[in-house]
Order: sequence, then structure tokens, then C-alpha cells
Amino acid sequence: MKKVYVFLADGFEDVEALIPVDVWRRGGLEVVTVSISEFPLVQSAHAVNIEADMMIEECDFSDADLLFLPGGMPGATNLYDNKAVCKAVVDQAAAGKKVAAICASPAVVLAPLGILDGKRATCYPGFEQALTEATYTADLVTVDGNVTTGEGPAAAFPFAYELLAQLKDKQTADQIAEGMRFKHLMA
Repeated sequence: MKKVYVFLADGFEDVEALIPVDVWRRGGLEVVTVSISEFPLVQSAHAVNIEADMMIEECDFSDADLLFLPGGMPGATNLYDNKAVCKAVVDQAAAGKKVAAICASPAVVLAPLGILDGKRATCYPGFEQALTEATYTADLVTVDGNVTTGEGPAAAFPFAYELLAQLKDKQTADQIAEGMRFKHLMA
């Protein structure tokens, strides 16, 4: 079973974190939410408290198939300010393994770490000026090699289905999208 770690920092964008977690668990992936704060309880940008599965200090990311960074402010900044998060993401990308970020996180975390250098990427409008070494697409979802980026809250569903297709298969992603009535919405 493919394993995904989802970093949760105080101020994370609710739907950008929880929609992917929901989709991936429905799709049969092992998803571990990781608190990067000093407590397992992490507060979203909209004051929703989520209890993470693990604390970052307890994690060994060597078994990660995907490391995922939700957006939101100040969530993205809090992710970037955490040395353990940055090290894990840099190591994952350097190993050619999958890294994904949505909304502000591509610009606030991945770009300054050099992970987007020479790649195509998207992010929340207004943050694209930080993608100085990347080609900004303005798409809902952009995949370039081992890096997948998403634009913002509205991209959470297509972003999650794209990554489920990458980690499992397109048929499973399509079945989950149909069952969640996403395909009906897009018809």
C-alpha cells in the first residue's frame, strides 16, 4: 500500500488538507497526518481543530511515496519555518520521490527550497512572483516529473484525484471521483 504523509501546520487551509486525505483514504492509500506544532491538535485557518495521527518527531519519512504540503496562511509559512519539514521535502525530492503542494505552499515552501527550479508549477494567484525559477502555469493542477502543484481550494478535488491516479491507478481515481459525485459536478 502506498504511503502519504500530510504535514499539518497551524493555519492550514481546511479543504486543501482534508479533501485530499478523504479522497486518498477512500482510494486505499495509507495516509498519515503529521502535526508540526508542539501538540497533536492543529488549528486550521478557519479555526477547525484536527488531531494529527503523528507528531513530526515520531516520523521516519523513508517509507513515504508522497509528501504533501497543504496551503493556507499562515500554514504555508509555518511549514517553511520548520526545519524538519524542509529537510524531509528536500530529501524526498532529491530521491526522485513524489512531492505535492497546493495554494501558497508551492511558492512559500517548494520554490525557496529549489524544488521547483526548471519545472512547471501552479500556485494561488498573487504568489506566482515567488516562482522565479519555475514556469507558472495558472492551471488548477500541474504535474512536472515527481512534483505536483495545485492552485487553491477549488483545486483540492482534481488535485487529490490526480495524485490518487499517480499513486494507485486512473481507474481507482475515476471510481472514487464518480462515487463522490465529482464527475457529475463537472458534466
